Amino acid sequence: MGVLIRLAELLLVILPLAGAAIAVLRAFTANRRSAEHSREVAPEPGPTTELPQRAEKDHAAHWRSLRRVIAEHGQTDQRWLDYELDFAKLLDFPLMTDMRDPLTTDFHRAKLRADLLRPAKAEDLLDDREAADRYLTAVADYVTAFNAAEAEAMRRRRSDFSSEDQQRIARAQSLLRVASDSAAAPRERQSAYDRARKELDGLIVLPPATQASIGRGISGQLEG
Repeated sequence: MGVLIRLAELLLVILPLAGAAIAVLRAFTANRRSAEHSREVAPEPGPTTELPQRAEKDHAAHWRSLRRVIAEHGQTDQRWLDYELDFAKLLDFPLMTDMRDPLTTDFHRAKLRADLLRPAKAEDLLDDREAADRYLTAVADYVTAFNAAEAEAMRRRRSDFSSEDQQRIARAQSLLRVASDSAAAPRERQSAYDRARKELDGLIVLPPATQASIGRGISGQLEG
């Protein structure tokens, strides 16, 4: 009888523990199945989904940057062209062509480098980050150098020249207006241009584009 009593007591201890173990096992199994189901329905984003999206965004940003810099390059070229094709403006701010001045030299050197690195189209630099970086840096240097040279030219205007030389520049401006006047006689235009160049000799060198523009107008009038 004593043995039966001890066996009953042992069963009373074991059965609750066995029930708890079974409950824990069932809960673990249910959680595992739930987790597996969640992964099947909505997989966590990983390299296979994030990297292509990131690469696409970087590519788009690079493309916008190239287009912006190419546009900025063109705008700065146009600002310089406004001087080249407007002799009156050029003679008002002669520092823009004075290669003895460091700011002017830096501007023209930076322009040359940017022009050499300019792509035929933006797509040419999309897959060459090293070349693209060189071009972006060159354009930034060009814009900065142009702004510095122009600001100094506007500050100094003709103050570097003596009163006599300033009078020569003013006479040259008047003569170049005659040379560019389509209503003037062809010979009068040519004579005015030749005299203007003499007035500027030793003072200011007109850029080739400026000379070509005036020369085309005169030769075209003569040919007519």
